[in-house]
Amino acid sequence: MQVQYRGTGRRKKAIARVRLVPGTGKINVNNRDLEDYIKYETLRTLIREPLMITDTMGQYDVLVNVKGGGYTGQAGAIRLGISRALLEVDNELRPILKKAGFLTRDSRMKERYKYGLKKARRASQFSKR
Repeated sequence: MQVQYRGTGRRKKAIARVRLVPGTGKINVNNRDLEDYIKYETLRTLIREPLMITDTMGQYDVLVNVKGGGYTGQAGAIRLGISRALLEVDNELRPILKKAGFLTRDSRMKERYKYGLKKARRASQFSKR
């Protein structure tokens, strides 16, 4: 059994379970390559940021299982999961990741619908008659 480090990330409705395994730097999301799974380059760089900032880019293979939400929420969840797994690798990385803001869970969620309204806050148009 080879050593592996785990981290869980969440954002909006997305939940990512991340495993870091010593390897060559491949990133697999839901058994697919990162380039195949996420089409946007900006989101792919967002996912790679924790590895780049800590200089661990080619040292670990990243295996991700993510569900729920859209691409942006999933990318944010993966980034948080990678950051938390890197803390398990080496706790000395904490100040670097903390300063970059990668350890903070983004708590913004979709507001619930209220009865009598069309959306969370949108009411139907007012008419005197």
